Amino acid sequence: MNNLLSNLPPVVKNLLIINIICFIGSLIFEQATRFFGVFYPDSPFFHVWQVITYMFMHGGFSHIFFNMFSLVMFGPIIEQILGSKRFLNFYLICGIGALVLQYGVQAAEVYNIAGTIRASEYINFDMLNNRVSSNLPISQQDFNTLASIYATPLVGASGAIYGLLLAFGYLFPNMSLYLFFIPVPIKAKFFIPILILIEIYLGFSHSGDSIAHLAHVGGALFAFILLKVWGIKRGYQ
Repeated sequence: MNNLLSNLPPVVKNLLIINIICFIGSLIFEQATRFFGVFYPDSPFFHVWQVITYMFMHGGFSHIFFNMFSLVMFGPIIEQILGSKRFLNFYLICGIGALVLQYGVQAAEVYNIAGTIRASEYINFDMLNNRVSSNLPISQQDFNTLASIYATPLVGASGAIYGLLLAFGYLFPNMSLYLFFIPVPIKAKFFIPILILIEIYLGFSHSGDSIAHLAHVGGALFAFILLKVWGIKRGYQ
């Protein structure tokens, strides 16, 4: 572990350490996710600091493992190219960009159900027993959607990680990636777009899982915008 940390550039190393500490903390303190995961802005559980802190919370071991594995695999070379200060800004902005798109999707869902993007007045929150109910004449499916939006936090660095993946594919389009679930190497310029297209499909297919697929797309989208605005040249290989 010491050898791994000593070989990492400073921002990647500190992001890795902070994420691990926060994950361990969430295992010890049950309410940590409630305070540091991010909620829909109209939710009574929302606090402004969650816009940043949600990136350092994770929903389980596999969640943090794959995010941190990707951070260690792709982060160092991108930090080397961008520089530490710009890399940190890039990482955080991609995470915030992921949240922006997720909020847009959630606002559209709330509007379709309640006719407004601020429906908290139609939802009753029993914070003591962690229950929600609605005084709107809506279907059970629509109620479940509102309850999920207002009472379920978004956690994870995945939006920022997808930003790193996009940056890697942008900077090294011809780099071959060797992945354990694909028996042959695949170039980044093919793998990354396919991965993003899958996320778009899953985001609009209402697959029923608890993953915010379009937040991943938001992280990649903001990564592309930043690279263009900063004038970062593509195609190192």
